[in-house]
Amino acid sequence: MSSSAKVHDPAFQGVGQKLGTEIWRIENFQPVPLPKSDYGKFYMGDSYIVLQTTPSKGGSYLYDIHFWIGKDTSQDEAGTAAIKTVELDAVLGGRAVQHRELQGHESDKFLSYFKPCIVPLEGGVASGFKKPEEEVFETRLYVCRGKRVVRLKQVPFARSSLNHDDVFILDTQDKIYQFNGANSNIQERAKALEVIQFLKEKYHGGTCNVAIVDDGKLDTESDSGEFWVLFGGFAPISKKVASEDDVIPEKTPAKLYSITDGEVKIVEGELSKGLLENNKCYLLDCGAEVFVWVGRVTQVEDRKAASQVAEDFVAGQSRPKTTRITRLIQGYETNSFKSNFDSWPAGSTAPGGEEGRGKVAALLKQQGVGVKGIGKSAPVNEEVPPLLEGGGKMEVWCINGSAKTPLPKEDIGKFYSGDCYIVLYTYHSGDRKEDYFLCCWIGKDSIEEDQKMAARLADAMYNSLKGRPVQGRVFEGKEPPQFIALFQPMVALKGGLSTGYKMSIADKGLTDETYTADCVALFRISGTSEHNNKALQVDAVATSLNSTECFLLQSGSSIFIWHGNQSTYEKQQLAAKVAEFLKPGVAVKHAKEGTESNAFWFALGGKQSYTSKKASVETVRDPHLFSFSLNRGKFEVEEIYNFSQDDLLTEDILILDTHSEVFVWVGQSVDAKEKQNVFEFGQKYIDMAASLDGLSPKVPLYKVTEGNEPCFFTTLFSWDSTRANVQGNSFQKKVALLFGASHAVEDKPNGNQVGPTQRASALAALSSAFNPSSAKPTLLAHDRSDGNQGPTQRASALAALSSAFNPSSASKTSAPKPSSTSQGSQRAAAVAALSSVLTAEKKKQSPDASPRKSTSSTPAVTSPLSEAKSEVDPSEAEDSQEVAEDKETGVVSETDGEDSEPKQEIEHDENGSGSTQITFSYEQLKAKSDNPVTGIDFKRREAYLSDEEFQTIFEMEKEAFYKLPKWKQDMLKKKADLF
Repeated sequence: MSSSAKVHDPAFQGVGQKLGTEIWRIENFQPVPLPKSDYGKFYMGDSYIVLQTTPSKGGSYLYDIHFWIGKDTSQDEAGTAAIKTVELDAVLGGRAVQHRELQGHESDKFLSYFKPCIVPLEGGVASGFKKPEEEVFETRLYVCRGKRVVRLKQVPFARSSLNHDDVFILDTQDKIYQFNGANSNIQERAKALEVIQFLKEKYHGGTCNVAIVDDGKLDTESDSGEFWVLFGGFAPISKKVASEDDVIPEKTPAKLYSITDGEVKIVEGELSKGLLENNKCYLLDCGAEVFVWVGRVTQVEDRKAASQVAEDFVAGQSRPKTTRITRLIQGYETNSFKSNFDSWPAGSTAPGGEEGRGKVAALLKQQGVGVKGIGKSAPVNEEVPPLLEGGGKMEVWCINGSAKTPLPKEDIGKFYSGDCYIVLYTYHSGDRKEDYFLCCWIGKDSIEEDQKMAARLADAMYNSLKGRPVQGRVFEGKEPPQFIALFQPMVALKGGLSTGYKMSIADKGLTDETYTADCVALFRISGTSEHNNKALQVDAVATSLNSTECFLLQSGSSIFIWHGNQSTYEKQQLAAKVAEFLKPGVAVKHAKEGTESNAFWFALGGKQSYTSKKASVETVRDPHLFSFSLNRGKFEVEEIYNFSQDDLLTEDILILDTHSEVFVWVGQSVDAKEKQNVFEFGQKYIDMAASLDGLSPKVPLYKVTEGNEPCFFTTLFSWDSTRANVQGNSFQKKVALLFGASHAVEDKPNGNQVGPTQRASALAALSSAFNPSSAKPTLLAHDRSDGNQGPTQRASALAALSSAFNPSSASKTSAPKPSSTSQGSQRAAAVAALSSVLTAEKKKQSPDASPRKSTSSTPAVTSPLSEAKSEVDPSEAEDSQEVAEDKETGVVSETDGEDSEPKQEIEHDENGSGSTQITFSYEQLKAKSDNPVTGIDFKRREAYLSDEEFQTIFEMEKEAFYKLPKWKQDMLKKKADLF
């Protein structure tokens, strides 16, 4: 760290010691910490440095540093940001991944920190910009691209900016419009709704209306007319014109260059990890992305120079602006980097665990905590992951040739290594109808024919159950917790019962060691709880023993339970349970280590030395979500960073990797042919991740369909089960979720009121006016009344509209044939007249005039479908909106009919963290409190802690806590007795 001390900037004091985001802006060529209130605001004339700190396996931290360059920033400021990024990395120990982010071309990872989007602002620190609240509101038009992270770009407020291929957002002072191009992506339409909600809350105080306008559909909706009036009237829009920003660089075969004295030199030969020397820097050119690889023993100055070389390399070849530049350190390579090499040997990652433990010890020492006593603290109870609900129906079949043989009840839980099994568990989850867990168990010695037959028969069962089950594939030795918990206990036995297995043994000339009730057999007892309590048959020799475990020895009619000196009481109890399962009613003999009888050692072939080393436990890793594609036959994945339930789009197939399990999630709207290849996609991912990230080739693999997600999948998200009941494509679902279910249904016209009927007739006339085949437009009279006469004004406007677009109402001789220019003026004027009428109508029917009690000060959000409905029955539309708003806030309504004590409201900020106006002490909020508090949301006990107590208990701020995955939050709350 001596080299880092030389370049230590005061602004970087104490960085990287807490999870989450830290941001600095370059001011006068120095990094200045940005207040958290300004996070997400990026001025076009400035450069910024963003540090993202995330937890890693073994307790260490991972760092990503991004330097963001505004399009109007000076070259000197941009250069300062790049240099300061290297200095920040040095302070963090030189292991951060560094990313260059150009405005408008930011990486998905960067944008994921600021969901749903960032809105670049005009000006910069050098220009003395005004704060947004000091500015006069300006109507702005944005193009909105991206289906998971949004790249929002402001475009000129003009009709010429619109096209048929994109989604646009028009932000006016009183209303936000979403314009969906006819050819736009459904998923981009859905994401744009999130952006609108963000703009509404952040810049309108949540009080403006929202309207959705579809390209080419004028229909009988006032929103469409209002929208086009803002552009000077309706007129055809042009096709999309490609710009430099739309150029997407192609990925090309990777080329490796060494960097020496600021020069790059091609490295010949096939790409392999062995080419990278730890005292050098390299440049890997992949076309769309350029990587700078830095050896661990290089100097800080060499690293700075390498970063500048990459900048010059991209500029010198006139690459598109979207070309990425990523710098990474040896031992912390990303999968996107490693995937370009023909070989990347396992075990080449940095020793993060030891590094992390050292960091934790150092922090505790700073806080005055004794480090020596840490290892002697009371053992932490093992966390039990979410398991399937008990009490269901269990069915198990053993595969034998082309048939499946059902196991008798007394044998369910016995699995032979030479066989394959199909397991079907039928259960009830909450109020849902029957759920299914369908799984193939594959023995390590089973033959390929049995494995294929098990898969085929399981597929047939899956289809017979209409695709509702969670379907899994589990290999012996890699059984997941939810599988083991179904069997009490589970025992893996040697040998096999299938004909195919016995024939393969005979062909190989091997002795059949299939377990029988009277043979000599030794079983190792693993686990201490229902989710890991399985027994494994091992070689019946003394060397198989281990002082940390319990073993069960079967010798003829005798059963011994051997207790290792370091074994737990729970394992001893499990051993007795296994003995009763294998040989019901038999008398058990106990043999504590060091007190064994001669009969015990005789059964094992004599006493021999054995180990007392504890088996290593696989470190828990954070889950990762991926989308994938097959590019020219090559399987490629793209990570979805900081994922949430919103990223599970109904048109997609996605892969969720927890490192101990792999899920392939299938949306309801996925093509039927693609659904048939789900396990093939999952296997391709496993093959790739096994070579790049050390994933076990035998990892459990599941197929999970939308609407049938099990608890052990949903726990990896902040899950809202009510979303499963929303039907439609991504856009339709998002409309219903954000603006209420009533907005996603067709409106039924009501012909009992004169007003709406006239309104519909006028709009129909307007529609025909824009259809040359249906009518010849005539000149519109301009003598409109400006008086506040209500019905008179309305009638006059409608009459003018009718006169303008109804050929029979005007003399053929008195109306000269208009030019194309006058036609456009006519239409604009007619739309303006109609808009004026409809605005007056809406004011009469506003919620303020309704006698119904209002529970919100926020006006109802409108969409084209819902607004027409609200004219027919305003109170009904408002009631549905009120329910939707209550769901969004999570606050119990006063009119919900419950007699329970009102709950304290929890306010959620833009980062998702919770806070309350009233706080309580930790002792009151604990689940097992002697003085419990009432009237709170007991699912969010931690939200009522003061900031100081929250920091003490969770060792992090609320903002960082609520950015953690739901399963991590729950785990921490359980440990703190706040769950």
